[in-house]
Amino acid sequence: MTIKSILTGAVTAVGLASAAFAADVKVGFVYVGPVGDGGWTYEHEQGRLAVEKHFGDKVETIFQESVPEGADSERVMTQMALSGANLIFTTSFGYMDPTNNVAAKFPNVKFEHATGYKRMHPNVSTYSARFYEGRAVQGHIAGKMTKTNKIGYIGSFPIPEVIRGINAAFIHAKKANPDVEFNIVWAYTWFDPAKEADAATALIEQGADVILQHTDSTAPQAAAEKAGNVITFGQASDMPEYGPMPRVSSIIDDWAPYYIARTQAVLDGSWASMDTWDGIGPGMVKIGEISNAVPADVKADALALRDSIASGTYSPFTGPLNKQDGSAWLAAGETADDGTLAGMSFYVEGLTGDIPN
Repeated sequence: MTIKSILTGAVTAVGLASAAFAADVKVGFVYVGPVGDGGWTYEHEQGRLAVEKHFGDKVETIFQESVPEGADSERVMTQMALSGANLIFTTSFGYMDPTNNVAAKFPNVKFEHATGYKRMHPNVSTYSARFYEGRAVQGHIAGKMTKTNKIGYIGSFPIPEVIRGINAAFIHAKKANPDVEFNIVWAYTWFDPAKEADAATALIEQGADVILQHTDSTAPQAAAEKAGNVITFGQASDMPEYGPMPRVSSIIDDWAPYYIARTQAVLDGSWASMDTWDGIGPGMVKIGEISNAVPADVKADALALRDSIASGTYSPFTGPLNKQDGSAWLAAGETADDGTLAGMSFYVEGLTGDIPN
C-alpha cells in the first residue's frame, strides 16, 4: 500500500508522515470537506485512491480533509510542499489564490487547482468539469416529474460554476414543462449539513416537490425523504442510499482518469501548465442510474439528451435564449462560447430574483 497518512485535526497541528518506502512521486490532495461527505470530496477521494491503485509503490499520496478556504489552505499547501510533495491537487474554488500564492514559493512543485481560472505561474494548472451538462439532464427530469410546478434549487456560492448549473437546469425544465418555477436558496457553504437541510426544508414548505442542490452533503436527500413525495438528485456523487426515491438520478464527478494522467505526466516529465474543462463526452461528468421512479418515456428522453450532449450534437446553451432582463443573448441555433460560460454572471429569462453579490 502507498499512503498511510490521513491528516486530520487542527491545521496548525498537522503532521505529514512519510511512508517507509521511497516513492518516485509524492502527491498531495487538499479537500474542502470531509472524505465521508457522500458528495464532492468523496469523489475526489475516490480519485486519490485510484491513483494509489494504479501506480502502487511508485507513488505516495497524502491528503488533508476539511480545510477552510483562505489562509488555512495556504498553510496546508505549504506544509505539503515542505514535506516533499511533487504534485498537489487543491480541490475547491476558494483555494484559487492560495494555490497561486504557494506555487510562487515552490516553483519545482506542480499545482493543480479545481474549478478555478487563474494560472499565474508556469507550475499551476486548472481543471474542472462541465457540471452544467448534467444539470440539463436533471432539469428535464425535474420538469417532467414535478406536480406542483415548483422546483427548489440550493446554491452554494453565486459564482459562475453554480450560476451555469442553475441556468442549464431551468432552461431544460422549462422546455419540458413551460409552467415550472424555480426558487433558489443560497446556503453560502459547500458543506454544512444543517444549513443544507434547512434550505431543503424551506423550499419544500414553499411547495417545491423537486430539489436540486449544488452543495456537497446528503442532508437535502434526507430532508426530502422525510417530507415524502419529493424527488432529488445526487450531487457530485451517486448518493444511491436514497434511491429509488427521493434520489432519482445524479451527477457523478469522475476525477480518477484525470488524476492518474496528471500524476503520470509528473512521473515521465511531460507535465505542462494547462486548463482542462471536460464533460459528459470525455467521461468527467456522468449521469447516475435513473431509478424506476422515473417514467420510462421520461427516462428515455433524458438518456437521449445525455447522449446528444456527449456526442457534441447538442449544447445545453443553444438559442434562442434571452437574459433575465429580456435582452437578447443567443439567436436561434447559436450556442454559447466557453468564455461567456466561464464568466457567467446572469440568469436567463424566466428566472426570478437577483444574483447576490
